[in-house]
Amino acid sequence: MARLNKQNFEQFGLEAVPSSLQQSTWKEYAIIAFAFSVNAGNFLVPALAVTQGNLPWLAAFVAVWIGAILAFLCVSALSIPGALYGLPGQYILRAFVGSWLATKIASPIRVLTSLYWFSVQTIGGTYILQSVISNFLNIHIPFALLAVFTASLMAYLALVGYDAVKKVTRLFLPILIIGQGLMLLVIFTEVPVPAGKSSPNATLDWGIFFFYMSLAFVQFVSGVSASSDMTRYAKSARQGFSGMFLGNVAGYFMTALIGTLVASSFHSTNPFVVLSEVTTTSFVGLFITFSGLLAMISINIGNAYTGGFSLLNTWPALGRIKSALLFGLVGVILSCFPTLSTEAASIISILGAGIVPLSAIIVVDYLWIKKRSISEELLMNVVLGTYKLNLAAILTFAVMSIAYLMIPNEYSPGMVIFISSSIVYLSLKNYVFTN
Repeated sequence: MARLNKQNFEQFGLEAVPSSLQQSTWKEYAIIAFAFSVNAGNFLVPALAVTQGNLPWLAAFVAVWIGAILAFLCVSALSIPGALYGLPGQYILRAFVGSWLATKIASPIRVLTSLYWFSVQTIGGTYILQSVISNFLNIHIPFALLAVFTASLMAYLALVGYDAVKKVTRLFLPILIIGQGLMLLVIFTEVPVPAGKSSPNATLDWGIFFFYMSLAFVQFVSGVSASSDMTRYAKSARQGFSGMFLGNVAGYFMTALIGTLVASSFHSTNPFVVLSEVTTTSFVGLFITFSGLLAMISINIGNAYTGGFSLLNTWPALGRIKSALLFGLVGVILSCFPTLSTEAASIISILGAGIVPLSAIIVVDYLWIKKRSISEELLMNVVLGTYKLNLAAILTFAVMSIAYLMIPNEYSPGMVIFISSSIVYLSLKNYVFTN
């Protein structure tokens, strides 16, 4: 049996973590989730709700926060199996959708999602780092060179494993909280335009409101397939659930608040850069910038860590170390293309065609079909590879993915397809594929 040693890389792959290592408390998970939240990449959707959706800042804030909370409820619920069985989320997924759909469709989609967000976060953080070096040291370093350096660092920490994630987020938390407080201070005291003053053309369009609520939901609901990657080290299911939910909700409150306020005043999607430049105190600007870098490192360690498990579930022969290395290599390459960050809304929507139906199937299967319990017989079938096809899941995924792409954005396809997929899958399992 592989063992987790603080001096070595984590070796646990798709096998269960021993109960002796399941010691993490809700506070540790709240710290991890909070540290993951306020970062350059997560500011994109709240900011776009103002800059592209033309919503008033308060409406934009409420829209994305509601969408995120609904997603976090689902994500936290699907963290429970990890704590109960000590298994990573992508492997447990086989018990819900069958090994074929899990390994051939779900895990590759999760790999792509994690790679996209890894690169977007790195791009945003690299702009921050480039700004600091230019403003304070008067040195220009090419974007690609800085991106390779920062992405490689985060990929390495993810390779070390869960122990690195826990220690890094705990170390960064005080600086992140102080940085967020300083950002709000600058917004409300130093911004020449009144903080939160919306554009004269801003209007509360309910179609746009629900679209961005849906977009935020889609962005985070994909976490249902990976939340157990973290909570497999939890002391109990309750500890994992409560820590993940509280940390995510509190963290995204700050993300949505800062993102919408800055977007309404500066029409910008990167508050770290803007606020560090407009403040009249150089120390405050430097601290805000530094906290942005630490936030980027925190979330991207998580992206790389869970993305490596998704790749491992797709290609088990790699083993955890090689899958983490391969994920990191591709992530480093993608981080050199800054145009990825400007296409956030369209890319999230496209990925949503696969993410949303799968997430709905996973949530319904675990919470309603299996009543939050996986039998020993089913777990054994997963281990032996005998539970290959879940026909109801395959059919629901195929139909709803096509339907997602056909629904206009103004009708909030994320929410519509999630609800529709839930109903279709539940109906198929109860009345068609009953065995």
